Amino acid sequence: MAITKINPIQVTIEKSLKYVTNPAKTDDKLLVSSFGCSAETAAVEFGWTRKIAGFNGGRLGYHLIQSFEPGEVDYTTAHEIGKQLADRLLRGKYEYVISTHTDKGHCHNHIIFNAVSFADKKKFHGASNIYHRIRRESDKLCHEHGLSVVDQTKNKGKSHYEYTADKQGTSWKSLLRKRIDECILRSSNWEGFITLMRENHEVKEGKYIAFKAVGQERFTRSKTLGTEYSEERIRERLQGITQTVSKARKSAENFNLVIDLENNIKAQKSVGFEHWAKIQNLKNAANTMNFFTENGILEYADLSEKYGGVLLP
Repeated sequence: MAITKINPIQVTIEKSLKYVTNPAKTDDKLLVSSFGCSAETAAVEFGWTRKIAGFNGGRLGYHLIQSFEPGEVDYTTAHEIGKQLADRLLRGKYEYVISTHTDKGHCHNHIIFNAVSFADKKKFHGASNIYHRIRRESDKLCHEHGLSVVDQTKNKGKSHYEYTADKQGTSWKSLLRKRIDECILRSSNWEGFITLMRENHEVKEGKYIAFKAVGQERFTRSKTLGTEYSEERIRERLQGITQTVSKARKSAENFNLVIDLENNIKAQKSVGFEHWAKIQNLKNAANTMNFFTENGILEYADLSEKYGGVLLP
């Protein structure tokens, strides 16, 4: 059985991709795959596709989640089902990254795909009925793999957490704490945090910040969730890593921000993309070398020692 949900991405693709490909959640990235792009450079490649298509605003992409019943499917099979679902929905026209998370009690896939097609430069259409399309294809795949199918007439639009809450009596406050923790990890400032929370909660800002999930009757003030969830404490948690470490992390990540031209489907079909990607690779390499030179870093071990190991995989 699989429960599905989808949300548009309107602020930043990069943060969503970092969250879903987190090594700690994906068996050290063994459960990460991609189509039409490299998982490491997907945010850059998505942006190039939108730019040459002439779409500089609006939705940047979509975040699809497919959650399975606990114990019903192993991670490898779930990952394969997720890839098949993405292939059927996107039909080889849109770049996507898929990851299977192993850090929860249930197995679930995250699929991030571009809002614009690299094949015909058109925006993704069918957003008005996309939920029903996803549900139908997901149910078909579950049947094909011998899994059960949830009665969607009774659980339309519910996430896995909401479905489990109905069965086990999980409280709204418990679910809200999980959502706040997730959004803090994916945000760098208060505005970004609020934007992510609005994806599946109503937000009321005033003397006290409060949230209300779909199906919930009343708003819940964050301060009632515990000391770690007051507005003041959430803002403090969002500050996180210092500016210096953030700059170092960005420079270290440039080691991986090399677009694989040899195996990239867009590079094989587009001379323009190949030329742009070569320039982009050179820029990333130059920025990294400049940072290392300015800070007297000669080896990766120096980088790890200088910043307390925060950059190690």
